[in-house]
Amino acid sequence: MIIDTHTHLYLPEFGDNPQAAVDSAVSAGVTTMLFPNVDLTTIEPMRALHAKRPEETRMAMGLHPTEVNEDFKSTLESIVDNFKNHKDDYIAIGEIGIDLYWDKTFEQQQMDVFEQQTRLATENNLPIIIHCREGLDQALEVLSGLPETKGVFHSFGGTTADVERIRKIGDFYFGINGIVTFKNSRLNQTLDAIGTDRLLLETDAPYLAPVPHRGKCNRSEYIIHTAAHIASKLGLSPEEVHDSTSRNAMQLFGNRLIN
Repeated sequence: MIIDTHTHLYLPEFGDNPQAAVDSAVSAGVTTMLFPNVDLTTIEPMRALHAKRPEETRMAMGLHPTEVNEDFKSTLESIVDNFKNHKDDYIAIGEIGIDLYWDKTFEQQQMDVFEQQTRLATENNLPIIIHCREGLDQALEVLSGLPETKGVFHSFGGTTADVERIRKIGDFYFGINGIVTFKNSRLNQTLDAIGTDRLLLETDAPYLAPVPHRGKCNRSEYIIHTAAHIASKLGLSPEEVHDSTSRNAMQLFGNRLIN
């Protein structure tokens, strides 16, 4: 069993037939793919692809931090309404979080939206999928003021010290994608600190394709390269990485992930 805990196969990069991307992943051994939402424009294509492939795909609902702007209140209200109107369709809230890499203009608004969506997850006993780029201090500030939360720091690229800070705040896992295969990636030194009981596999397709596909449109089937790299660094077989990360995913997201 291989579970891609974060992939956006519904985006335009996969053309008019995104089902082909699902087929390719399944052929490579990926049994389940989790689609996190981005903004209001991605809800329809995400739900459409899931409706066509309900056995292999799952969904999360949330507002991505880079989409928080002057109109965030009405946008967030629509996101929350969609979640409440289709609550049984979603197994997590995400992707949500803090991104100050490109622009710090809406830092406080991002923190407010992150807090509101995290509270929504807690109220519904769901995990959160966290996007955090150049915003760990702000994310931990928000989380530290809330009841203990469970979730995953998606596309994690931090240090051992970051892992320790995050683990003190709540019940968190760490989503590892193609970044770990990049030359001189500091993640290779962080894997031991994370531990096999806290690792999740993801692609973040169509972004961050692993070596040997770096620079290309990422696909869920490329997750096998990330798993193989992690296995080599931890002295495990790829199958052991597949099994342990799948167990972790089921522990975090619950039985609805595969049933």
